[in-house]
Amino acid sequence: MVLALIGYIGDMSRTPALYIGHGAPPLLDDPIWSQQLRGLAASMAKPTAILIVSAHWEAAPISLSASGPGVGLVYDFGGFAQRYYEMTYSTPAATELATRVSAMLSDQTVHQHPSRGLDHGAWVPLKIMYPDADIPVLQMSLPTHDPGTLMQLGRRLAALRDEGVLIIGSGFLTHGLPYLKEWRIDAAAPGWSKDFDQWASEALAKGDIDTLAAYRDLAPGMPYAHPTVEHFTPLFVTLGAAHDPAAPAEQLFEGFWMGLSKRSLMVA
Repeated sequence: MVLALIGYIGDMSRTPALYIGHGAPPLLDDPIWSQQLRGLAASMAKPTAILIVSAHWEAAPISLSASGPGVGLVYDFGGFAQRYYEMTYSTPAATELATRVSAMLSDQTVHQHPSRGLDHGAWVPLKIMYPDADIPVLQMSLPTHDPGTLMQLGRRLAALRDEGVLIIGSGFLTHGLPYLKEWRIDAAAPGWSKDFDQWASEALAKGDIDTLAAYRDLAPGMPYAHPTVEHFTPLFVTLGAAHDPAAPAEQLFEGFWMGLSKRSLMVA
């Protein structure tokens, strides 16, 4: 379900920032979620470039993916059909964006990786949203899990939105893989997943950043919803890039995938 999406995006003067669930390679074959992601992309102005922070690249100091054209993908998953390991997503050079990001963070060490491509937290959803692969994409590492630090990082990068750059935090609103009893796309959501999802939805609707930042202590369903937290914390980069992080976020998708919450959001 897409909530308050069409019309809202059309009124934006800035490119929005997103937090999206990225699923796994089988997301590419899911007709419902794929349609939702395609609809989201179609409802926005085409970005000039994309800067994405994925749960699957934790590295400090801040690192940027290789920015040349046609960099190979990272197949950072196992146990799936061979065809997923043969997929490509060859995007144009993101050199200008890499230079711009480095300049915006000039007081920090920013490492430019010479060969690392996009991991599945980046290329799987983008392959659905922008299948022509004609937009420069730069991936930035997740340098910490501290909400305040990540919000400050998003705030420093927010000016990119005025230049048509789409900023995306890519994770999964719940990600308790060790506690799933069934590995099916249509599996019922466990109680801890539903509880965390409802809690996050209410906090996002209120723009309650302090509550969201205290998720380890306040969120029901912890630590089952996030036994490790890298799929939740990209949210704070997105919130930091908002014009007003305390404004209620526009929540895009509801529902569960393999029992995990695919709730995503957009900020103005």
